[in-house]
Order: sequence, then structure tokens, then C-alpha cells
Amino acid sequence: MGNRQKLPYFFKPRPIFGLDIGNGSLKVMQTEPGPDSSSVAQSAKNLSKLIGYGSCHFDTKAIRDGVIVDPEIIAEAANKLFEDGLIGDITTRRVAMTIPSYRSFTRSITLPNLSAKELNDAVNMEAEQYIPVPIDKLYLDFQPIRKTGEEMEILSAAVPREIVDSYMELANILGLEPVFIETTMSAAGRLFSHDYQSDVPTVIIDFGSLSSDIGIFDSNMLTASTVQGGGEVFTKSIADALHVSIQEAHIIKTRYGLGVSRRQSEVVSGMEPVLEQIVKEIRRLIRYYEEHYGTERPIKQLVTLGGGSNIPGLNEFLTEKLRLAVRPSDPWQYLEIHKLKLPLRADKQMYATAAGLSMVNPKEVFKT
Repeated sequence: MGNRQKLPYFFKPRPIFGLDIGNGSLKVMQTEPGPDSSSVAQSAKNLSKLIGYGSCHFDTKAIRDGVIVDPEIIAEAANKLFEDGLIGDITTRRVAMTIPSYRSFTRSITLPNLSAKELNDAVNMEAEQYIPVPIDKLYLDFQPIRKTGEEMEILSAAVPREIVDSYMELANILGLEPVFIETTMSAAGRLFSHDYQSDVPTVIIDFGSLSSDIGIFDSNMLTASTVQGGGEVFTKSIADALHVSIQEAHIIKTRYGLGVSRRQSEVVSGMEPVLEQIVKEIRRLIRYYEEHYGTERPIKQLVTLGGGSNIPGLNEFLTEKLRLAVRPSDPWQYLEIHKLKLPLRADKQMYATAAGLSMVNPKEVFKT
């Protein structure tokens, strides 16, 4: 993996790189915190320094419903990437990984102030009520996100054990040491926390290839959900509406999208059913936020990111539907690139999750 002589072997808070496994693609990135890492707001002083990054593709049959069923397929592609496909270098075997948000169960819970043991028992009891999967088949974790008076708000996340175990098996094949696993939406929230406007309540949409993760961020990710529909779904919708091949539909999507073109009305007609589902879910989450947190700090903006967000006219469409300021978030604006070559413009957004993962602070992971 890059220059292997750089890899340290003593157990200490050494670097971590991010590994994002999507539908048929794998992205990696390693960064190191800027000199002013105590402040998360974006500035020239605290930009994370980019050490290395890269991506590769693999056969989609390697993953079924979020579970890696054939890790050797992914491992072969990953090894080739590590050997000669990186821009820069990956200098550590310690890895942070993401689980697809659509296969997780995430929920905020309000509880009275409790001791550590009482809190653990209370979260487990709550999880048994809202998760339609036996607790013994899940990995469950939680973290306090707010504390007011005699109550505290907990964000809990549970993932089927078979998914996590399959990721662990892949890491073992690759000779990696997994130290941190989280949902894709959590990684998106960490990335956005470095934005210069991250101090206002924000809707974040991470457009993937098959689904779109939606969350509300205010200092922490307060709630999140997933809608089926992403970049590849949009491409197929355009192909069906315009009666063209998938390849032609992809070109139309990336070149013209929802913007002005000869076949704009047909493109909009094809994509609109999926987009309306996304808009409906955004409205639901905004109502949830207002009911639980009030309207004193209203949601002021919507930020789009992820590989499926590179569609001309998408932000304008969402602005018109939601009457909310919508803007893209470029993950590379939070990085000090130094002398490394940047990816193509069309490929920049696909590194959003890997970038968020790479910003995990090793000191937080290994603190005692």
C-alpha cells in the first residue's frame, strides 16, 4: 500500500485513512489535521492536509443488500489500487470504514440523565421497540448529542452484524486494522462540520448511486434517513423517458441534467418521481426538526454532496420546490492539496464520504 516502509507497528494514535465502499466502487483518502484543528470552521489555518487518495471499480455482485458476499473481488481491486493507482500515498494500515446508511437504524432518543450502565440499558430497551430486527443480530452504539436540564438526547445507531462482520473480513484479507466504523451520513456530517457555514441548522443530502441519504445537522447530526434513488436511478429514469441507452442517458444527465436543453421537459418528467420522493422526505425531516427543537433556530440552507449530485439544474430544482437556499459542498475545499493532482471535476464529489472518514481524529478514537 504505497511505500510500506512508512508503516509504523507500535500501538499508538497513528494515522487513519478512510475507506468508502459503494455500489461497485471503492474510494480511499488519507489526510492529517491542520495546525488549528481545535477549530472546525473552515479557514486557511485548519484545512486538513491531503496525503493520498484514489478510487477503483469492482463487480457489483460482490455486495448484496449491503453485505460483502465476495470479499476477494473487492480485495483484488483494492490491492491494485494500493499498488499503482493512488495519487499521493496511504501511509497507514489503520482504517475507518462506512456502513451504508440505508442498512442502518438511526434514531435520536430523549432520556433522563442516567449513569453509564443505566444509559446503556435504556438505549437497548428503546432499540428493541423501534428496530424490526432482534437486538442480538445487531451492533448497537450511541452517543450523547445534547444535554438540557434533567434530560439528555442520545443519537443511537444499529447495524446488522452480518454487514459489519463482512467488512471486517474484507479488512482482514487486505491486512488492514479497522478502528472505526460509522454510517455514510455520519461521515458526511463530519465533512460538513468543516464548512464555513456549518454553524446554522442545515439539511444535508448525500446523493449516492442507488440511494440518497438525508440528514439534519446542527453541531451534530440530529436525525437521518434514506430515500431509494441516486445517480444510477436518475440515469435509468432518463433512459426510460427518452428511450435511449444507459450510456446516452448518462451523457444527457451529466451534460444537461435538469437544465435548459432540447429535451428538458422529458428529462424533468423522467427524474421528477424520484426527486419528489426526496423532496417529500426532506419536508418530513424539517417538520421533525421543528417539532423536536422548535423554530428559534430555523433551518437556513440545504447542502448537496456525493457522486450522484453532479446534475446540472439539480440545486435549482430543489430550491424551487423547498423555498430554501440550496448549494453544493465540494469536499476538496476543506483540504490543503499541496502538490497532488486533483481528480476530474466530475469525480470530485464521489470522494465526499472518504474525505469525511479521513477527518476522524485518531486521538478521539484511541483516547482512554
